[in-house]
Amino acid sequence: MTHSDAGRYSAKHEPGASPDERIAGAVREKAAKGALPCAEAERIGAALGVKLEDVGRTLDLLELRIGRCQLGLFGYGPERKAVQPAASVAKDLDEAIRGRLADGRLPCKAAWEIAAELGITRTEVSAACETQKIRIKPCQLGAF
Repeated sequence: MTHSDAGRYSAKHEPGASPDERIAGAVREKAAKGALPCAEAERIGAALGVKLEDVGRTLDLLELRIGRCQLGLFGYGPERKAVQPAASVAKDLDEAIRGRLADGRLPCKAAWEIAAELGITRTEVSAACETQKIRIKPCQLGAF
């Protein structure tokens, strides 16, 4: 959802949906100023053994924003986006990205997997996508 949707994140979910209280407790403990950084959401998911989509759903139902995307795509103050296009894209990275496209887009989960497989940062993958005009979508947390 966009910044203009702030305060209405729960509208993405079925009416009357309630957050998973185990996840909600961990989220409330770590959230600050109405947001939770993506990396913190990842840590909560790993610690509780739940999917990132479940953490994202809980964030939505608590009307909390996701901040500081690990791919650099959103949540970085007035600039919103931290990632910049890469000066060049290595052949192995290009092939890995193109091999995982779904409907012309690279899923966030695939971007993370590529980074791990190639031993590079997640933002290096997103910078390559910026250069190639490839959108990263969907977000594992459901932000986009």
